[in-house]
Amino acid sequence: MTRRRSTRPSRRRSGRRSRRQQQAQAQLTGLAVGAVVLFSLIVAVVNWLLAHWWLLVIAGVLAVLAGIGWVHSRQQQARWEAVRTQALRYGLQQLDALHHARFEDAIRDLMRRDGCQDAQRVGGRGDLGADVKATDPFGRHWVIQCKHRRNGARGSAVGTPDLQVLNGTARQVHGADVAVIVTNGRVTAPAVAFARQQQLHVVDRQTLAVWASGSRPLWELLRAVPPPRRPTALN
Repeated sequence: MTRRRSTRPSRRRSGRRSRRQQQAQAQLTGLAVGAVVLFSLIVAVVNWLLAHWWLLVIAGVLAVLAGIGWVHSRQQQARWEAVRTQALRYGLQQLDALHHARFEDAIRDLMRRDGCQDAQRVGGRGDLGADVKATDPFGRHWVIQCKHRRNGARGSAVGTPDLQVLNGTARQVHGADVAVIVTNGRVTAPAVAFARQQQLHVVDRQTLAVWASGSRPLWELLRAVPPPRRPTALN
C-alpha cells in the first residue's frame, strides 16, 4: 500500500505567503494614501499662497530688512572691536592677576593692536612651544611662547630650558621669522645669553610693561628683528 503525503506543510507555506502579500499590499496602500495626502497638502498650501501673495511680499521685505540689520550689526561690531583693539592697554598688575590662558589671550590682543590681524592663540597641550602665532604688517611670522608668573617679579625666573624648547620648534616646526618668549616675571642671565646666541627674542617684565601700556608695536621695542618680507606703506 502507498501512503498519502501530508498536505499540511504546503498549506502552512501558502498561508505564510498570503499573509506576507497582505502585509506588503497594506504597506503599499499606506504609502499611496500618505503620498496623496501630502500632495493634497502641498496643493492646498500653494493655492493659499497664490491667493494671499501679499504675505510672500511682506515676508520677503522682512527677510531683506533682517539681512540688512544683521550686516549692519556685524559691521558695527567690527568697528567697535577695531576701536577697542587700538586703545588696548594693560598694566602689569592686570597682567599679573590673569590666569595663564587669559595671559596668552592678552598677548594675542596686543599683537592684533599692533596690526597683526591674523594673531591667534594656539597654546595648550601639544602646542610645541607656541602659544601665540601672528603675521605682522611686514609679512614676518611671529611665534610667541608665554610664561606667566602669578607672583610677577617674585615668581620663578624663566630659564635656559624654556628658551631651548622655543629654539627647537619655533623655526623648524612653526616656520617663525621672529621667535619670542614673553613673561611678566624675570629671566635668568644665562637664558638671556642663550637667546642672543640663538637669535631669539626675550620680552621680560620691563619690556612687557612698555609694550602693554603704550601704542608702540613690539618690533620697535626689540633688537635685531629680521627685515620685512614685503614692502608696505609703513616702510
